[in-house]
Amino acid sequence: MRVDLKELQEGCIVSADIYSLTNRPIISKKTIITNELIEVLKAFMVKEVAVDKLMVNGSPFIPKEVLHEGGKESGNVSSGKEVSLEDAFIMGVQEYKREFNNWQAGLPIDISRIRNIMIPLVEKSETVPSKLFSLHHLSTEDEYLFQHAVAVGLISAFIGKRLKMNKGDIVQLAIGGCLSDSGMAKIKPAILTKKSTLTQQEFEDIKRHTTYSYKMVQNISLLRESMKIGILQHHERLDGSGYPLGEQDKKINIFAKIIGVADTFHAMTCSRLYRRKQSPFRVLEMMLQDMFGKYDITAMQAIGSGIMTFSIGSNVKLSDERVAEILFIEEKSPTRPLVKIIHTGELIHLEKNRQLFIDEVLK
Repeated sequence: MRVDLKELQEGCIVSADIYSLTNRPIISKKTIITNELIEVLKAFMVKEVAVDKLMVNGSPFIPKEVLHEGGKESGNVSSGKEVSLEDAFIMGVQEYKREFNNWQAGLPIDISRIRNIMIPLVEKSETVPSKLFSLHHLSTEDEYLFQHAVAVGLISAFIGKRLKMNKGDIVQLAIGGCLSDSGMAKIKPAILTKKSTLTQQEFEDIKRHTTYSYKMVQNISLLRESMKIGILQHHERLDGSGYPLGEQDKKINIFAKIIGVADTFHAMTCSRLYRRKQSPFRVLEMMLQDMFGKYDITAMQAIGSGIMTFSIGSNVKLSDERVAEILFIEEKSPTRPLVKIIHTGELIHLEKNRQLFIDEVLK
């Protein structure tokens, strides 16, 4: 729906690129509105904006006046029309948040509720896998902990499917991935919500969340023992540099390896304290190169294959600020495709131009 600029609130989600007097959007689709961005729109004298009907916190956005109901924004959550993956994700995150609050209050995990959150989301993501790699755009600092849990479950399930695991394993990955950080509920809230850099002691406290998560799922019969171990081990690294036990390659089970890749991949694509969000291309390249030897290569290749399937024809911003269209992606180097510069038509093979990389996928 399109609304007058004065109706915008923090937490609204832009549903279509916003242009002013330039060929490039001043704010891209799926951007979360902040007070600073509202001031930017005022400065560019933008009069109206297309936004989703759900805000990023899961509540409906109800303006005083709607200028136009149509448009390409995501599914209408009130009219009975098909709900988009983005809206379903936002609602799932809010359901997970309620469960997390219950765990903080000392209640046990209700595994049926987690299953009811994750399985419909996995099924929906299977129909639009390209959008799975855009969910990081919905990440906000305040909701990150809950968004991350649901996203890790979805990406873990995606990897499992790409690795041709059976349906039961994929369901285990979706639920186990979502619950891998459940132990964060046992960490002091002051640490979880701290806006400044953690002290060494606080970081050590955070690292205990894998053990807490394991204890919380230990008696859940719906989860296999191998998945429970996977939850405990999802921060272990192949080179022995992880935690809680510093296990190495063969002592880390496959579920832990997959969740570990999903966890790191999503975290690095999201905006975090002192670090801006990065494109899936850039993150995967960093994991394959800068972090080589830490993560399971087959799980990373599964993410690479997913990026390949949806990226042909996508517009991207390169590290030198130029906008390009992806023309071709080679399986052996999915993060370095052949691209065409939009304004000049110049063809650039990023595999042969290592000084450039894809900085952002334009929504």
